[in-house]
Order: sequence, then C-alpha cells, then structure tokens
Amino acid sequence: MNQNQAPLYEALVEHIKNNPTSFHVPGHKNGHVFDEAAQNFRQILPYDLTELPDLDDLHQPDGVIKRAEQLAADLYQTDYTFFLVNGTTVGNLAMILSVCGPGDQIIVQRNSHKSIFNALELAGGKPIVVAPSYDNRTQRYSHLESAYIEQAIEEYPEAKAIVLSYPDYFGTTYDITSIMEVAHRHQVPVLVDEAHGAHFPLSHQFPMSAIEAGADIVVHSAHKTLPAMTMGSFLHIKNRHVSYETVKYFLQVLQSSSPSYPIMASLDLARKFAAHLNEEKVQAIIKDIDKMRVALNEVPSINVIPVKEGIDDPLKITITSDVMDITQLEAALHRLYVYPEMVQNNQLLLVAGLQPQANSMDWIQLKDLEFNLKEPIKHGTIMEQPNVQAFDKSYVELRDLKSKWVSWDKALGEISAHPVIPYPPGIPVLLKGELIQPYHVDAIQKTLSKGQYIQYPGDRLFRGIEILTE
Repeated sequence: MNQNQAPLYEALVEHIKNNPTSFHVPGHKNGHVFDEAAQNFRQILPYDLTELPDLDDLHQPDGVIKRAEQLAADLYQTDYTFFLVNGTTVGNLAMILSVCGPGDQIIVQRNSHKSIFNALELAGGKPIVVAPSYDNRTQRYSHLESAYIEQAIEEYPEAKAIVLSYPDYFGTTYDITSIMEVAHRHQVPVLVDEAHGAHFPLSHQFPMSAIEAGADIVVHSAHKTLPAMTMGSFLHIKNRHVSYETVKYFLQVLQSSSPSYPIMASLDLARKFAAHLNEEKVQAIIKDIDKMRVALNEVPSINVIPVKEGIDDPLKITITSDVMDITQLEAALHRLYVYPEMVQNNQLLLVAGLQPQANSMDWIQLKDLEFNLKEPIKHGTIMEQPNVQAFDKSYVELRDLKSKWVSWDKALGEISAHPVIPYPPGIPVLLKGELIQPYHVDAIQKTLSKGQYIQYPGDRLFRGIEILTE
C-alpha cells in the first residue's frame, strides 16, 4: 500500500477547502462560535467534524477511515487495525471483554495497568495473577518468566486468555517469545497491553514487538511515542484465536458515538510519519538520546541506568541516585521548565521523542547545581508475592458482598473493596478482591509517606481501608 497517503487527514483538508456551512454538530460551527480570546485554540476547530458524507464512520467504516486503518494494518503487518479515540484504556477493555465472561478465569500479569483489572471487573472474570520477578539491574519487577505462565496454565487449564503488559512503564521488556510459545501450545490466546511500544515494530534497534512475537491482540498508545494526539491508540488483531467481529462490537459499545476527528486524523498522520522512519533515522535519534545520557551522567550524585540492547527501550532515560532523593532533580528540572514523565521508587523517567534534535540539550545545566545529600532516599518496596495466585472470588461474586471500613491492624487477611493505585503509573499496589497481606500494607504506607498521589475513594487511607464482608 502507498504509505505516503493520509486518507482521513486529506479528506478533512478537502472538506475545509470548500468553506462549508455547518448546520450539524458540534456547536462551535467550524470554529465560528467560540471564545474570541482563544484564537490559537480556534485553529484546530475546523477539523473537529462529525460523520459527514466522505468523512466515514469510525464504528462502521467503508471509506477514508477504513483506508486509514488498512494502511496502519499494512505498516504493522496485522490482520486488522482499529483506530481508538478513548486511549489504550478502551482497547484493553474491549480485548478482555471479547474473551472473558462472568466467572471466567483469566491469567494476568500482576503489574498491569488499572484498565486491565477494570476490564476483568466489568466482565465478571476471576483473575489468576502472575507476578514478575524482581530485577536487581532495573530495581523493578520487570522480569516475567515463561515458567510462571506455564505453571498458571497447568494449575488453571480453564483459563480463557493470558493478558500481558509489555514493556513496563520504563521501557524494559522480557522474553515474550517464550511466553507466546507456551500459551499457543496450550491453545490459549495472548492479549498484550503494549502501550509504550507503538514504535517497537518500526526498527530492529528497538526491542521486539509483541506483534512480531505472535500476540493475538496488541494495543498501542500511539500518543505515547508516536506523534499522535492524546487518547489516540491502535488495537491490532493478528491471529486465529480471537473474533474480529466481537472486538469490533465491544469497541463500538465502549467508545464514544461521536469520535474525535482530530484524534483520528492524528493517528492517520502518525502512521504516515512512522512509515517513513527508516533505520538511518532511528540510528540518528538514538545517537541524539545517547548524548543526553552522557551529559546527564556528568551531573554529580545521579546515575543514568544503562540501556540493555534488545531489552530496554532506547527512547527512555531512567535516572536514579544512591545518595539523594531523586525528587530534588525533578524539582530542579521543573525550575528550568523541563518536565519529566514521572518519578517512582527513586527513579526519574524521561521519554524522548522520535526525531533527531527534538530532544534539546540546552537545559542540561544541572552539573553546576548542588543537591542536599542528607535527605533520606525514597527506596521502592520489595513485595514477596507468590509467583501464581488466584483470587478467592470472581468479580461477579464480589458484587454480592458488603463493604466496611477497618483500621489497618484489622485489615490483614481481609478482601480489599477497592484497588489502591499510585498514579502515575496507574499500576495497582493492591487489587480489588485481593486478600490484604503485610507487604501490601507496608507498600501503601510507604507510598503515602512519600506524598505520592494515590487514586482511592475517600480520604481515610492513612488510618485504614475498605474491606468486603459476607
């Protein structure tokens, strides 16, 4: 296919050229009805259109949206690719609802995004959680072993699917090919939240993509590393283990019936950009980012974690320190109007762009700064979790239970009524329906002591937690 085309974006441009008069939604009328003080924002409004003739329908495409999705499928070498306007979250919801019903067992990676567990709750499934091993190199739970997946399949042979998160938020991967071989040998489909790996299939200089490894469904957050607008994502199908029609059905159930044309057009353009990202350009990008790593390593008291080829995403820079609280570096960057992605477990993450020289080094003036080395270091918590663990009850059974608040000293061994989710990255430290263990309490209290934001209903988490009772 001709990857120089951007059929949806080009259709929008052609529509605007005709200076159309709007007697349809949205109410800004091609930008003519809008706050006069917001002229800069107003420029995008002519592209914010609806399902007009020649602009197609996301939920039943047969024109320019269909051609745009086919171009994406051609680039990623998939059977089908869907445009998503509600982020990877809606892709995760749809792929899990497509294979999971009330009471069904699903094998799921323990450190998955909250949207994965939300999907299991909506489906009424029963999670079989598989915990990755702690990696001393990354100081994170970043190594998922195929032996644990095989153990889970053998102990729970009725499992309908395996759900993986690959790579982790910091860009670290694991041997996903071995997991695919194990799963498909047992005829179990593999669904992958590859939110941070939309660029992986574009070059051999990136880690292997879950698509290439043989995943059945892969969801990509195009907006995380490709030049797409926020909430623009792809859902790819490449297999014989899942139903295209079922996935399509749940996407139209879950997504807005008034999808954003600017987001869809940005996906079309991001795919076009990605199609022209050859190995020479990727090499120049990585060389540019490596210069940043060298410069950052000159800053006293901090360390840039080396990138392991084929395992770590070279677009991501992880900075840590053995002698200081890394939030001091975060604060110094903020004073320079430089904004990292996040800080977690005394690691600061920078996400670089897919363009040489896009990652300006002008702001690296930190080597002249002095940091307070007497502050306590905010280390992460090592949680000794079981390799494979099933919930006592499915999410359907949890719906019949009542909730009540108890103090922490009475919470051990009880069923958590709500997930406890440090944000970012949005990975639950305690899941709804999970039995509360001492390591959960320790991790939650340490997170609270750091002042990190936690998504949780109510404001009493310092003193106790909501539990479920018969």
